[in-house]
Amino acid sequence: MASVQPHRVRPGRGTELLLLVPALGIGIAGYVLAGLGATGTVPPHVIAYAAGTTVLAFAVHLVLRLRAPWADPVILPVVVALNGIGLAMIYRISIAYAERGRSEADIADRQLAWTAISVALAIAVLWVLRDHRTLRRYTYTAMVTGLVLILLPLVPGLGQTINGARIWVRVGPVGMQPAEFAKIALAVFFAGYLVTHRDTLALAGKRVLGLQLPRARDLGPIILVWAASLVVLVLQRDLGTSLLFFGLFVAVLYLATERTSWIVIGLVLFVGGAAAAAATFGHVGARFDVWLHALDSDIYNRSPGGSGQLVAGLFGMASGGLFGTGLGQGRPDLVPFAYSDFIIAALGEELGLTGLLAILLLYTILVSRGLRTAIGVRDGFGKLLAGGLSFVMAFQLFVVVGGVTRLIPLTGLTTPFLAYGGSSLVANWIIAALLLRISDEARRPVPAVRAVATPDIGVPLSPPGRSRPAGTGRSTGRTGTPAAGTPVVVGDAPVRTSTATTSLGTGDGPAPDDSPTEHMAADAATRDEQAPRPRRTGRPDDRQGGEAR
Repeated sequence: MASVQPHRVRPGRGTELLLLVPALGIGIAGYVLAGLGATGTVPPHVIAYAAGTTVLAFAVHLVLRLRAPWADPVILPVVVALNGIGLAMIYRISIAYAERGRSEADIADRQLAWTAISVALAIAVLWVLRDHRTLRRYTYTAMVTGLVLILLPLVPGLGQTINGARIWVRVGPVGMQPAEFAKIALAVFFAGYLVTHRDTLALAGKRVLGLQLPRARDLGPIILVWAASLVVLVLQRDLGTSLLFFGLFVAVLYLATERTSWIVIGLVLFVGGAAAAAATFGHVGARFDVWLHALDSDIYNRSPGGSGQLVAGLFGMASGGLFGTGLGQGRPDLVPFAYSDFIIAALGEELGLTGLLAILLLYTILVSRGLRTAIGVRDGFGKLLAGGLSFVMAFQLFVVVGGVTRLIPLTGLTTPFLAYGGSSLVANWIIAALLLRISDEARRPVPAVRAVATPDIGVPLSPPGRSRPAGTGRSTGRTGTPAAGTPVVVGDAPVRTSTATTSLGTGDGPAPDDSPTEHMAADAATRDEQAPRPRRTGRPDDRQGGEAR
């Protein structure tokens, strides 16, 4: 006799609490070692720093216990560890800047303040957003918001050009990068739009050379996003942001349709647009010159737009070797913007290749847990949103590390959770909160389903010892246990009953499972294969727009 053993999922809050201890230890130990290596003394405010970061981490943990008890137990500890490593490195660079009398000596205090703000906003998202499917109602609002945020730096008097790129907005003393928040809004829009139109995009169109080509009218959204990415590339002089937006759309489109043709079309469009922009606009061509000819003397000494920053970062990582110079023992201050664009180079110098690989492994774990959430969640919108947000972090990391190591042209993107910057830190903590919210739904078990006796509603019932085939007579009018094999709808899931009597008071029904399944009796000999299946009234699927549970 076969049997099905249900897989029980634990909430995981105890595991999360246990993992938070080493995650906080990594950040606090790095902070202490950075101070010891740079000044020879323990930082005087290390106790306040340790207490502050611990309170922030445990505040998120407490909110998860109250509002999202089934959330993934690994995401928060990984994010806390990455944030702590970034704070330690920024503190080490601020010490070097203070010794040289530079104005950026207070970046460590400002980053710690931004960390507190980011955690507070992440808590607000977890507390207010009870169901991620609520965001689907604002699909087109998110589209408008994303486009406005993208174009905001182009507004005269509001946008600012820094280091050749017009991606900043400053209101009084506060500056921000709107593109960091635009990627969240666009991820919501792409997920909401594509979950409704995925069948059209996946099935309609002709097949040419093994590729499923979409219809011309279905190319409208991808052409629009391609044009928007070119606007960012040309007018804002920001290669990284344009690549990120376009890559996000193509990735979510592939997740929705599973058609490789969309990836090929997207790559062709972006490569063609970038090549045309490099040939037409000097600032884009300069990025490619720095990438291809970084060590040429003419390119190295060119001002502005030379390769000095890139080469300095490469030499810094080379001096770190396999195990690094040690926290506080290197010279990351020789690399311009080591605390933001080139923090990967600073970490590679003082932690070496081994430490850098460990950091990349943390990112790999974070992205994999996000993709695991996308696989586990039961609604299409949640799958696309979790997959898109995970891809954003992975792709942004690839663009940053690839640019610093000369794998691809250098961009102006920041490393998530590590680099200095309030906009980046706030946006990525919100992404982490959204992934935690979706993972709570993905890991939450389906309510227990129990077989019960139901009154006769037109389904033939079988008395003990007899089996009445379906369609061979009228209803007997009797009430009692349905015939063996007759589906009984209880709640949201159909259950087949066996010839054995089901106990209602002792809890002998099917055990809870993590996915809505049909619990089948093992003894096939006693099932009535001809019993009719009653019509079940369930929730509409994603294509019909119904998502409320």
